[in-house]
Amino acid sequence: MSSSDIFIGETIGTAILILLGAGVCAAVTLKASKARNAGWLAISFGWGFAVLTAVYISGPLSGAHLNPAVTLAIAIKDNDFGDLPVYWGGQLLGAMIGAALTWIAYYGQFHAHLTDREIVGGPGAQDTRAKAVEAQENQAGPVLGVFSTGPEVRNPLMNVATEVIGTFVLCLAVLTQGLNADGKGLGTLGALITALVVVSIGLSLGGPTGYAINPARDLGPRIVHALLPLPNKGGSDWGYAWVPVVGPLIGGAIAAGVYNVAFA
Repeated sequence: MSSSDIFIGETIGTAILILLGAGVCAAVTLKASKARNAGWLAISFGWGFAVLTAVYISGPLSGAHLNPAVTLAIAIKDNDFGDLPVYWGGQLLGAMIGAALTWIAYYGQFHAHLTDREIVGGPGAQDTRAKAVEAQENQAGPVLGVFSTGPEVRNPLMNVATEVIGTFVLCLAVLTQGLNADGKGLGTLGALITALVVVSIGLSLGGPTGYAINPARDLGPRIVHALLPLPNKGGSDWGYAWVPVVGPLIGGAIAAGVYNVAFA
């Protein structure tokens, strides 16, 4: 596959992944959404189906990595890092596009949510929140969870460990069961297996951090959250942003090492 196919496939696939994944988070979170308060089960299955849809769409072009940690794991397995920057670039761009499309799809709900006095406070809430963000960089705004993950208990070491473990499970599943004939991406059966693994990770390991298990999935939408003209949106929690990048990359690398020792 050519570099252009890889870049286009990863951009489109990751955009679909984030549109549907962040979309279910928006549906469950935002005021005036028909699915509000649907709960963690809806989020876990929503992300699993998002993976399934995105893989089937982008697989023929790029192999549907859709995740820098998966790309790193496959590169380590094959000892071939030549296409890594192309994959990562497409994944980050696609994640940003998907986050922006989620904002467009839920524009009315974002406005209703972020102008509700019960959520953001009374008159002057925008000025008050702006001062709070200026004083505390790490503040997470009221809709950041639609875009990016955050810990329930903030402990960087433990939060990284959770992301490492979850991503290790994902990447080992991809490497052992899901690769297509050329070993460069997910096959048809692998797409279904991976989607179910994502649901399982969400239900079993998602509680502590929200299970980013994908650096692009977290970083791209966090950048979009910081840039979008959302009223009273609060901070983007940049103090935590390194955790869902570093943790998954470590998890992917460990999975590749285990695969090479135990399965290759």
